[in-house]
Amino acid sequence: MKRAPSRGWPSTIVGVVLLAPMLFPVYWMVNVSLQPTGNALQAGWFPFHPDFSGYATALRDQGRNLITSLVVALGSVALSLALAAPAAYALARFPIRGANVVLFGILITQTVPSIVVADALYSAYNDLGLLNSYLGLILADSTAGVPFAVIILRSFMQGIPREIIEAARVDGAGRLRTFRAVVLPLSVNSLITAALFTFLFAWSDFLFALTLTTTEDVRPITLGIYEYVGAHTNQWNAIMATAVLASAPAAVLLVVAQRYVAAGATSGVVK
Repeated sequence: MKRAPSRGWPSTIVGVVLLAPMLFPVYWMVNVSLQPTGNALQAGWFPFHPDFSGYATALRDQGRNLITSLVVALGSVALSLALAAPAAYALARFPIRGANVVLFGILITQTVPSIVVADALYSAYNDLGLLNSYLGLILADSTAGVPFAVIILRSFMQGIPREIIEAARVDGAGRLRTFRAVVLPLSVNSLITAALFTFLFAWSDFLFALTLTTTEDVRPITLGIYEYVGAHTNQWNAIMATAVLASAPAAVLLVVAQRYVAAGATSGVVK
């Protein structure tokens, strides 16, 4: 096999120059979070003497909000995949009349502004008693996760070779067992992709959190940061530390799951 040609130092330098302006805000956020309390504009370019008091303050004030965001995001992932996986399999494999109309309707839901959905949900939640609840936020955030997951999973499941499914049926597996024991394991990469983006949708949600919560009992970290800035304007190290803590889970997930995103799982199965 021929080795891929080396891109060399010029390409690396160009890449660093292009990435530096985009990554500088992230660096400055981390830098200020390690500085003593004070004006962010007076912070040094490098934290030679790191001060972790900002993180202690952030965890004390925003720890509960971080847990709330984690519970809501994981709940949205579980609910979205539980609904989207069987729906995507049915749309991809079963001869359903009007399947294209259903898919078109799913695509249309992606174009509806979130503020419209939030306003409608507020009235319904007020009648159902779901305001200021974990379940309410999980359901709201799933309105973005389910359509996206259906589209991703359906596209992948259509590419699964029919011979694999037919072989399972010949061995005596029913539709449900074939879906559970064959289709889902083959779709693990697309499931991880859908789960990752659903988690990011829920973790970064601000509009639903602002609309559907009116007390401090259930408050995601995005809303916590929004209110934290006004209450602690002079404690920029704590504000930036909160931003770092809020960014860490998403960054870690992206790094861990990047090799699964859009990867093929059926190549080489059927010869």
